[in-house]
Amino acid sequence: MALSDRELRLLAEMEQALSADDPALVSTLSGTRRRGPGAAIGVVALIVGIATLFAGLIAQVTAVGVVGFIFALVGVIVLANAISAAAKGARQGSFAKRPRGKGFGKGFTQGFEDRWDQRNNG
Repeated sequence: MALSDRELRLLAEMEQALSADDPALVSTLSGTRRRGPGAAIGVVALIVGIATLFAGLIAQVTAVGVVGFIFALVGVIVLANAISAAAKGARQGSFAKRPRGKGFGKGFTQGFEDRWDQRNNG
């Protein structure tokens, strides 16, 4: 069932108000999140983890080595997530610049509407 012009206009106004009030929610729902210094934190955690791991090996304290390994592992995971998010962001562009379905400017709800139509029509 198609929306009337009035309903489409109200929906667009609600989307603009939501974008102005809570941009973090809009970016989460659209799949694009603004990332902080994830790569830098990952590199620092990796270096601290490796240094702690070697300190544990030199001091022959297993617990320190395990903690160093965990730091290094967390650093690698954070770094990999930051790199993949940067690559994904470069492929997709920003939320406002992406084409949205059949028409431009219909908002982030277009994907939900398309899935609803596919589920009900076929």
